[in-house]
Amino acid sequence: MDRELDDLLPHLSAVAIDGPKGVGKTATAQRRADTVLSLDRASNVALLESDFDFDSFRGKKLLLDEWQYYPKAWDMVRRAVDQGAPAGSFLLTGSASPYDMAGSHSGAGRVVSLRMRPMGLHERGQTTPTVFLSDLLAGEADISTYRSEYKLADYMEAIVASEFPGLAGLNPRALRAQLEGYLMRVIDRDIPELGAEVRHPLALRKWLAAYAAAESTTTAYSKLLDATTGGDGTQPSEKTTRTYREHLAKLRLLDPVPGWVPALNAFTRLQQSPPNTI
Repeated sequence: MDRELDDLLPHLSAVAIDGPKGVGKTATAQRRADTVLSLDRASNVALLESDFDFDSFRGKKLLLDEWQYYPKAWDMVRRAVDQGAPAGSFLLTGSASPYDMAGSHSGAGRVVSLRMRPMGLHERGQTTPTVFLSDLLAGEADISTYRSEYKLADYMEAIVASEFPGLAGLNPRALRAQLEGYLMRVIDRDIPELGAEVRHPLALRKWLAAYAAAESTTTAYSKLLDATTGGDGTQPSEKTTRTYREHLAKLRLLDPVPGWVPALNAFTRLQQSPPNTI
């Protein structure tokens, strides 16, 4: 993400960074901003409402953090870009859109969106990259000399430790408590903020666990449902779980990878469903 921003900000007026909560969007954007306005604070919203054309921030790089709590900010930025805002003027960060964006301009052609994902092993400082895909494609890498010091147990430990920067270095008990709290907040608050009622939180927890267990597989949809019965023979409907998936994707907690098959025909590739999706 740092390289992406370094490449884009000198040429683009507005860049929006989205991704799951805790992934480091705000910390990354703050490094490039002169002024930060967190729009989950009423005082900062009032400041914007009194300065709709950003007159107080001219010549400054402005970060609008959690912009989704004041959706008008998106239109304000879009209008400023139309009026000739210099490159690098605006950064927007947010995890989801809890409010109805109907009536807002999409920002197409004005605001460029980037998806920020959790940190990889090399970003966590646990490994040093020795082979790059770009070098392989250019025929400049010799993979016969590559040896990884990471073993299966190391990868398993890295996976369960999560990839959120704020959780790095926690002991196992504290880490588990943080991740449990993260999931409970998603179920109890974040999804309802998107307008969805979670009638059976336990069923959603089980569905999430089943979805995670099916990672990178072609597990049948029926097996995911069977895993949510809780031993009482009941299970959520297909419509309910599709709603779960839709809202969890909005929160960036589900990030389906487009389906891929080694075929030259574009239509054949398009017919392939993303893993873990129906």
